[in-house]
Amino acid sequence: MPSKPTRETQHDPIVDRAVAEHGPDIVAVYRAVERERGHVSADAIGTAADLFKISDAQAFGVASFYSMFSTRPRARKIIRVCDSPACQLKGAAKTRAAIEAAAGGDWRVERSSCLGLCDRAPALLVGEQSCGPLTPDRAADALNGWRGEHPTYAESLPGEVRVTLARIGKIDPDSIASAIDAGAYQALKQALGGAPSEVIKIVEAAGVQGRGGAGFPVGRKWKFVAETQSAQKYVVCNFDESEPGTFKDRVIVDGDPHLLLEGMALGAYAVGADAGYIYIRGEYAWIAERLERAIAQAEANGWLGSNIQGSGFSFNVHVHRGAGAYICGEESALLESLEGRRGEPRIRPPYPTTHGYLGKPTVVNNVESFCTVPPLVQRGADWYRSMGTANSPGVKVFTVFGDVTRPCAFEAPYGITLRRIIDHFGGGMRQGSQFKMALAGGAAGTIVSAAMLDIPLDGALGRQGVGLGSGAMFILDTAVSAPQLLYWLLQFFEFESCGKCTPCREGTREARVAVERIATGKGRAGDVEELKRLASLLGSASFCGLGQSVAMPIESALKHFGAEFAPKE
Repeated sequence: MPSKPTRETQHDPIVDRAVAEHGPDIVAVYRAVERERGHVSADAIGTAADLFKISDAQAFGVASFYSMFSTRPRARKIIRVCDSPACQLKGAAKTRAAIEAAAGGDWRVERSSCLGLCDRAPALLVGEQSCGPLTPDRAADALNGWRGEHPTYAESLPGEVRVTLARIGKIDPDSIASAIDAGAYQALKQALGGAPSEVIKIVEAAGVQGRGGAGFPVGRKWKFVAETQSAQKYVVCNFDESEPGTFKDRVIVDGDPHLLLEGMALGAYAVGADAGYIYIRGEYAWIAERLERAIAQAEANGWLGSNIQGSGFSFNVHVHRGAGAYICGEESALLESLEGRRGEPRIRPPYPTTHGYLGKPTVVNNVESFCTVPPLVQRGADWYRSMGTANSPGVKVFTVFGDVTRPCAFEAPYGITLRRIIDHFGGGMRQGSQFKMALAGGAAGTIVSAAMLDIPLDGALGRQGVGLGSGAMFILDTAVSAPQLLYWLLQFFEFESCGKCTPCREGTREARVAVERIATGKGRAGDVEELKRLASLLGSASFCGLGQSVAMPIESALKHFGAEFAPKE
């Protein structure tokens, strides 16, 4: 462990330059130090503590919390190989071994829990550039500039109903003129001609549900913030998207960044906020740059910044890059990170709607939630409710990957079945494979059997035992056992637990150990009962949603594939 930084450490000029460029953003400062020096040194940590007027322990705590930082010297050129369940299925272990064999001393090869590239599995980051699918025989090519296939999603699939994806492939994402020609910012222009409360009325009337996984009504959240008295309010976009299988927000923003900016501006106008932050995961560097260009263009054209289009409404948006931590997808942990601390969840209540960023009323929604609002404001609640189900009106961006012919993201009305997702949008099971099970809803979803292929998927989470969650559908054939799948998931949760509470920190590890024994044919009598006990403990006693949600895949795997967990005779 590196020596504890003290006030006597040498003042670090790199930190001074980074603060001058980025302001009071300790994560951005550490990123600049890491880029130039290869690690966050003790001098940098001590200087940061002085400049930000925090304790040495707090400054070190931030540097040691995030997976993209190192407090030890290391090679500056880094390759991160994804070992999420999707990449494990496609041979991530062999890919990493090949990369390690091909890389010279200038490179450091590291694991990553998920890179948000499940449609390109097995995937990796070479520096800050995405790469995949990467088979072992192409490892040397990846070191020499080859980056694989990058799906564009420019063409809609037959049967898609595109709303948030409507302009993808029809505009240049780096040109605001192209976006405006296709209708960007017209919903904001329309809203600015009326009262802010009208925006909330439309969103509430449409019954828009949050697209981050929990499904909380967007209009209700906005109304809470609008009705809270405060001179300062904020709008925060959760673009952390670190859950295996969830890459929909990447697809939306990569193809149409101005849709997100317009959605955030509508939210800000509705609640009375004048500042917004996009918290984007550190692994999405190229999309962060795209967003920064889009913000600059929107400001230059009067759609962001002061006195937007002469309306008297002002709204400034800032991009904040994370540094590798799945827990920061939990909204209170995200706010802690945004404020320059370790991304650990807060006690709730109070909730962000009254005590959010810097203690002020804050709207926190994910990318897809914000992007749903501009077309809704333009076309109305009746149009929106004409799609989907009574429980969940509208459309949703789904992702399908794994043992399907065509891993992809697509948009369709709520109420679609898993069978249609696989056979129609996923192109069916890959040649020679037979469906066995699916992980529905992301890593924190439910493991389901063939008996559940025809249940309509809507926002009533788990109503019939199939979780919709983020809309991620991981499809598996008979070559994978349920214990193996559960092992991959528990390995992910163990790595990504922030460690704040004992049930999650210890429970994920103990569950992973038990499932690993079962998956390798070394299961013991009592392992299944132990898993049930741990699932109950995690679900009831964990501090936040990360630990609580781990119970879902454990319990559903045991329910539908219990025989596979029995000890071998």
